[in-house]
Amino acid sequence: MATPKELKTVAVIGNGIIGHGVAEVFAAGGAQVRMIGRRLDSLKAALGKIRASLRQFADNGLTTKGRAAAALKRITVSTDMTNAAGADLVIEAVPEDMDLKTELFGRLDRLCPPPAVLATSSGHPASEVVGKVSRRERVVAAHFWFPPQLIPLVEVCGGPETASDVVTWTCDVLRAVGKQPVVIAKEVPGFIGNRIQFAALREAWSLWASGAASAEAIDAVVRYSIGRRLGVTGPIESADLGGLDTFYNFARFLQPTLDAAPMPPDAIARLAAAGHRGMSSGRGAYDWSSRDGAALLAARKAELIRWLKVDAVRQKKAKKKPAKAKSRRK
Repeated sequence: MATPKELKTVAVIGNGIIGHGVAEVFAAGGAQVRMIGRRLDSLKAALGKIRASLRQFADNGLTTKGRAAAALKRITVSTDMTNAAGADLVIEAVPEDMDLKTELFGRLDRLCPPPAVLATSSGHPASEVVGKVSRRERVVAAHFWFPPQLIPLVEVCGGPETASDVVTWTCDVLRAVGKQPVVIAKEVPGFIGNRIQFAALREAWSLWASGAASAEAIDAVVRYSIGRRLGVTGPIESADLGGLDTFYNFARFLQPTLDAAPMPPDAIARLAAAGHRGMSSGRGAYDWSSRDGAALLAARKAELIRWLKVDAVRQKKAKKKPAKAKSRRK
């Protein structure tokens, strides 16, 4: 199908933990952004978070104060869904309620005529949100990771009816605003990142629930081993570098013993049922009354910013790198 010739305007539906970060990304990338939410007070609060984030980017040399101010001016807020009309790209970032998402995409399909592209930013496949959409070829999944302004990855996945041009266009516009789009070839629940993340979490929870080790010990093992190298080499690269035959033979020994339970451990279920939500409630697998959660979040953010600086240096070097000269036959 025909896609927009250029990205001028983006509408972001939802201003929660993902939505305001997505709005920031596109505004910083030069697009006019319409952030649409249910309440004006929450929209104003989201603008405050964007302002603080852009200031932090400027303080760390990842943008200038002038560009940060210009990005903020490119964002308008509204509680009126009809303001999505005329946008080149509409990104859904509403709560994980599939009935809500289905109704929303049906309405967006009527409000926003082609060639506008409609994207869901959640971890749900595009095919799950198109029940009331008539022009399904323009609906795509663009799964941002939290926090969107600090995590480069966006998993892009078309549904069975999504036009291939839409997937390509979506990747192009994401790349243009500094994201790292990765195409998922076919729909799988949760896409790739969440599947790997939750496979590791399932094993970690299982080990903790079984009493094999404390939560502190399990997290330390990850932090001081595979966590150190995953930012450089992914799991498949690591296996190839370490020796595929070695990893294969060890997997044959180990995989039969790994947790394969279809549901989380009962110990986790009991915590959740009792209202223990982790840091926000003061208790989860950890007792957060004796831990500095705010400092941990700040340290994680500082590390993500450090990686963005590394990315910026790499990109600058890549742009300066001269093209290889073609050899001439003599």
